[in-house]
This record gives sequence, structure tokens and C-alpha cells, in this order.
Amino acid sequence: MRSLGEGQQLKHDTYGLGVVTQSDNERTTIDFDDHGKKLFVTSLMTAELIGEAPAIPPRRRRRKVVARKAVPVVAGKA
Repeated sequence: MRSLGEGQQLKHDTYGLGVVTQSDNERTTIDFDDHGKKLFVTSLMTAELIGEAPAIPPRRRRRKVVARKAVPVVAGKA
């Protein structure tokens, strides 16, 4: 398999839907919706191409993890 264009959408059998973030003749990095970024050997990778790479790749945003405030626990009097 040749290198893919940045922003190319594809479907992998194990990881599902993803978008190519980097690709060359040796390595391809794909950001999957449910599994995050994964690095593949380009020549060994098998995936189904879904859509063409856009002229300007979209910026993907992930939800920020909001830390919960610690609530002190007060032991009751007996």
C-alpha cells in the first residue's frame, strides 16, 4: 500500500473508523474515533478507504477531561 493523504478517511477491521494524520512509505498514523491514535507499517496495513482526502484536513478535537473536586468526608459522632 502506498502512503495515504492526510485527512483520508478509512475503516479498519479491528479499530473501526479513522482519519489518517501522517503517512509515508514506511509508517502511517491513524486517529480512530474510539481507540485514539495508532501507528501502522504502511506496507502491512489493511483498511478500506472510505473517502478522499480533503484539500484542507479538518482539525479534530477531543473532549477535555474535567477533574472532579475532592469532597472531604467528615466522620459522624457516635
